[in-house]
Amino acid sequence: MPTSAPAIDQRLVSLTRPESLEADQYQALRLSLQRLKASRDVRMIAMTSPTSGDGKTLTAINLAGALASGSDARVLLIEADLRRPAISDHLGIAGNAAPGLADVVLNPALTLQDAVLPLGFGFDLITAGSPSAVHEVFNSPRLEAALRAAREHYDYVALDTPPVVPVSDCRLLAPWVDGLLLVVSAHKTPRKLVEESLNLLDSARVLGIVFNRDDHPLLGYHRRHYYRSRVARAVQS
Repeated sequence: MPTSAPAIDQRLVSLTRPESLEADQYQALRLSLQRLKASRDVRMIAMTSPTSGDGKTLTAINLAGALASGSDARVLLIEADLRRPAISDHLGIAGNAAPGLADVVLNPALTLQDAVLPLGFGFDLITAGSPSAVHEVFNSPRLEAALRAAREHYDYVALDTPPVVPVSDCRLLAPWVDGLLLVVSAHKTPRKLVEESLNLLDSARVLGIVFNRDDHPLLGYHRRHYYRSRVARAVQS
């Protein structure tokens, strides 16, 4: 008996319910980033969090969907969390055998375009790729070259990176991106971890803090179990 294809995660509201109030929160974030692109050419944004479970991967996918929605912008989502890759599972494309970021960095015969997966959501994806020695990938000059190529070919590049407190991967990537968004889980992420994360990151590169799973009413609209993200600290202009 054939098995059914994996389903897309319904929390990816930018893809599954783009007209919803939940998805509108990502559209608000998109507008802020569009202003930053116009004023400071901010186009490569890394998503991180203090620790695991804060929702950074879902935020990265939803943001990529919002950036691509209703525009002709070329958008690329890069899975730069090589330790715990999860994007394929959320998008229902697990089992994909195409090369990914680690393969491009470690194999000189591959180019960035060899790893690009066009999706039906308006944006392209590069997965983490084959399991690899993380520090070998993040310390390779080919990683910087790959990110530079991505920046040249796309209007926006969103990177899902590992949490900033447990490991140093995001801090190694930081010099090559235009800005960082710190995703925290409302009512869950300890304030001490948020402060520690901000101390570890270059404050000049932190564009804002995104509160995930914030259940406060939004302009009079009340929803039970309202899953949304909201920028708590204004995105710098």
